[in-house]
Amino acid sequence: MNPEFPPNFPHEPPQGYRYEIVPKNASTIAIWTVCNPGFVYNGGNDVRCIWGFYNSKKRCYYAPINSTKQGDQVDIDSTTPYTAMQLNLNPLENVLYSKNK
Repeated sequence: MNPEFPPNFPHEPPQGYRYEIVPKNASTIAIWTVCNPGFVYNGGNDVRCIWGFYNSKKRCYYAPINSTKQGDQVDIDSTTPYTAMQLNLNPLENVLYSKNK
């Protein structure tokens, strides 16, 4: 059984990347960013980085702690095409880098 991509996932993969879905358990999938070609040090193989997790029963997204452990729930609108991890910005950085300019 191939897991399906979440229906409300708003991001398109950045140029040179694609997304892959890997089942984590019965209700959760891991979303990975995959860069191809990879880097010289790995012989040009694909490079994978965890984007985050999606729970299909709860219909919510989670930031990754690492590639196997999900962290806190996140608002999909506060994620980027590269990661669901949340930025820890100081007040000045928050003003400078806020999406709501």
